[in-house]
Amino acid sequence: MGKKIGLGMLVGFALILPPCFSGTSYAFVIRIAGVMGLYMILALGLNLVIGYVGLLDLGFMAFYALGAYTSALLAVQGWGFWSATLAAAVVAVVVRLVLGAPVLRLRGDYLAIVTLGFGEIARIILNNWDSLTNGPKGLSLLSAPALKPVGFLGAILVTNADFYYLILGFVLLAVFLSLQLENSRVGRAWVAIREDEVAAELMGIPVTRLKMLAFALSAAFAGVAGSIFARWENFVTPESFTFWESAFLVSMVVLGGMGSVPGVLLGVVIVSGVPELLRNVLQDPRLVSCRYLLFGVALVAVAVFRPQGLLPSRRRTLELEHDPS
Repeated sequence: MGKKIGLGMLVGFALILPPCFSGTSYAFVIRIAGVMGLYMILALGLNLVIGYVGLLDLGFMAFYALGAYTSALLAVQGWGFWSATLAAAVVAVVVRLVLGAPVLRLRGDYLAIVTLGFGEIARIILNNWDSLTNGPKGLSLLSAPALKPVGFLGAILVTNADFYYLILGFVLLAVFLSLQLENSRVGRAWVAIREDEVAAELMGIPVTRLKMLAFALSAAFAGVAGSIFARWENFVTPESFTFWESAFLVSMVVLGGMGSVPGVLLGVVIVSGVPELLRNVLQDPRLVSCRYLLFGVALVAVAVFRPQGLLPSRRRTLELEHDPS
């Protein structure tokens, strides 16, 4: 009951945030909250792979980029937002499955290196395929004559507050799906694979198939987030999807607590939200430049004193407490 009340209070606060800050000198908070919402969708998708299955993915932003560019290219051709978003998710899933089929036999560091390489390959292709993506100059949607506005239930979404509510809806959907997966037979099978892949296979769990499922679902999250990003900004460029963005995503999941939905959300707030708020609130440039130093120190402290994360899942806490090493 206490958790439900706390969740209800958080959702209520999220709903009233735009009216509280619109028209004030703190209107930038709405924009920052929207960006955090996109990172929450991405981090929840990455948590399916890292937190539930235990596969280290360092190139996750590639699928965010695929979703953004797919949606932008289709929007230029006159596609509506919702159909383009569905197509972006499908493209991200298909590419993820094509990548996952040969590499899921790899484990540990080898898998991390392959995913890192794919992320960089995707960015370089987007940066050099001028005829399709307009290369490093980016792809602008504002000048497209066939561009259709983003609509929902008859309303046209234009302002940051409008897109904030759209993103909030997708965040709540991503949280619901993550919790349902965590408590399902598939989620328990993922945990078994994470703990001991060989033992799980001997118990009859279809390891490869379930790994592919986690890969596909995580890509769908990224594709949807990329589509929203493209239509919110009306501009996409390869520089928005660098390796460092993937590294920040991994930091969010690890800092908050791998496998923990509340922990992942907290990690996003700390890693993506706090530095941006400090950038706007602190006027001393020396303090602003130190915000990532403070973030690095916090990561080291968490790794040493609370390796399970700030809000770990109950299962992972028990695993670490009973770890004989």
